[in-house]
Amino acid sequence: MNGSSNIFFSTASILKWKPLLSDDAFKDILIQSLQTLTSQKRLVVFGFVIMPNHIHIIWAENDGNGRKESAQASFFKFTAHQFLKKLKKEDAAQLKLFQVNSADRKYQFWQRNTLDIEIFSDNMFEQKLNYIHSNPLQQHWQLVDDPVNYRYSSATYYEKNIDEFRILTDYYLA
Repeated sequence: MNGSSNIFFSTASILKWKPLLSDDAFKDILIQSLQTLTSQKRLVVFGFVIMPNHIHIIWAENDGNGRKESAQASFFKFTAHQFLKKLKKEDAAQLKLFQVNSADRKYQFWQRNTLDIEIFSDNMFEQKLNYIHSNPLQQHWQLVDDPVNYRYSSATYYEKNIDEFRILTDYYLA
C-alpha cells in the first residue's frame, strides 16, 4: 500500500435499482464528473466499474482542499443534476420514475445508503479490484466475456495500461 489511509471501496446504486446507467450517455456523466474531480486533484481513483444500476469505485479524497463539500458529495450532486437535466430534456417519462415525495428534493437518482469500506491492505485492495473487474461477467449481467472488454471499468488499465478516460492512478505506484 502507498502508506496513505482513507482509500475506500464504495458502492452506490441508482434509486430502486433502476437501470439508468444502461445508457452510455449516463455512464459518461459519471466519467465526466470523475475527470473533473481528478483533474482538480480532489479525488484519486484507483479502480471502478459502472454497471447498469450501480457503480463500484475505489478512491481516496485529497484532504485539505478547502471546500465545504467532500469530493464524494460533489460527485453525487453533480451527477444527479446532470441526470435531471438530461431526462428533463430527453425523457420525461423516465424522469417520472425518479420522482420522490421528499421535503428537500423533487427527484432522487442515487439511493442514500452508499456503502463505503476502508481499504486497509494490499490484499483487500486486490480482492475489491478483482470483484469490480469481474462484475460485468456475473451470470445476471453477462455484459462481456472478458473484463478487459468492458469499456466502463478499470480492468483495461490494470491489464493493458490503457486509461481511456484519464482518471486512474495505479494503486501499486501511488
